[in-house]
Amino acid sequence: MANAEISTAAKGKERRPSAVLQVLPRLVTGGVERGTVEITQALTNAGWKAVVASAGGPMVREIERAGGVHVTLPLASKNPLVIHANIGRLAQVIRDHNIDIVHARSRAPAWSARAAAKRTGVHFVTTFHNAYGAENAVKRLYNSVMARGELVIAISGFVADHITAVYGVPRERIRVIHRGVDIKRFDPEKVRAERIIKLMEEWRLPDGMPVVMLPGRLSRWKGHLVLIEAMVHLNRPAVQCLLVGAGSAGYRKAISDAISRSRAPGNFRILDNCNDMAAAYKLADVVISPATEPEGFGRVIVEAQAMGRPVIATGHGGAIETVIDKETGWLVPPGDAEALAKAIGRALDLSPEERRAMAARAIEHIRKDFTSDTMAARTIAVYEELLRGVGAAASAQGSVAA
Repeated sequence: MANAEISTAAKGKERRPSAVLQVLPRLVTGGVERGTVEITQALTNAGWKAVVASAGGPMVREIERAGGVHVTLPLASKNPLVIHANIGRLAQVIRDHNIDIVHARSRAPAWSARAAAKRTGVHFVTTFHNAYGAENAVKRLYNSVMARGELVIAISGFVADHITAVYGVPRERIRVIHRGVDIKRFDPEKVRAERIIKLMEEWRLPDGMPVVMLPGRLSRWKGHLVLIEAMVHLNRPAVQCLLVGAGSAGYRKAISDAISRSRAPGNFRILDNCNDMAAAYKLADVVISPATEPEGFGRVIVEAQAMGRPVIATGHGGAIETVIDKETGWLVPPGDAEALAKAIGRALDLSPEERRAMAARAIEHIRKDFTSDTMAARTIAVYEELLRGVGAAASAQGSVAA
């Protein structure tokens, strides 16, 4: 993408590269953080200036390696006094770095970022990362800041529908940009056997046993208990069932207790976060995402398809947009352990020819529509749209049904 330069003659300055400030709570781990790094890299590659403000974390190094500038501010705080103080801090960052666009990626810092953008007269855009719960008026008001961008990026059509239905944002102000997967990292041809063997040894997995994998944080809505029930219905003792992800000790114990009570056949392992998910996907025979609540997107299912693995996801939320049912995987009703068991059985019973054909379809599907490069290009196109003055007027920031 060509370097986007804007004229600042009205401010009495020379022409300069456009500058974007991304704002989020922390840079620790997760999809929001990974997307922030990817956009930073894309901006610097395109000749823009990329600045990120957060409370810091281990991924700050990735921002700096990508050519971005990081500014440490207490943006993870939900304290109203801190949020108010952050307005002035962010306004100073905007002035110091000649920022043109502020991109807010999370609710608490978005309130400060919106006010700072308004104070300094720069553009404000948001990314809506999920269908946030809005069970009462106070929560809906808190969430509504993410719908107050001049343009609002939704990570799926499901999220876009939620923004319109709950916050009354017209579709002409919404830009659907699916999250993407780094196909240089998640490329089955680049994962050598040594990496898979290392993981198998680390996890003490026997050779020759089918592997059913559920990657994701240990959260109740991720559907671990549904999978345990499904394994009872499946009734195949010679199956390794891997639950890959960290979480609270309380829920981890609940999962262990459910496995013990059910006497589910198969060999369950609860494993902490994996540092080589590309290899983990490749050793799996099928990857599961049985979320009981709709996810805004569902990165795991996209990564697994990029690695050519059969996938099974709950047929709601963003998964409907990322899985081609019966072509790249299967969609099952939420909470339906029996339907999940049948789908797992179909995946495990694929012939080698069927498995290769499904892998090829899945890889092609992801590389066509769901890469990080595509996500970054479409995001920069939104920035360019704002700088051209196309789309919603700045006054639209306030036109949200709180």
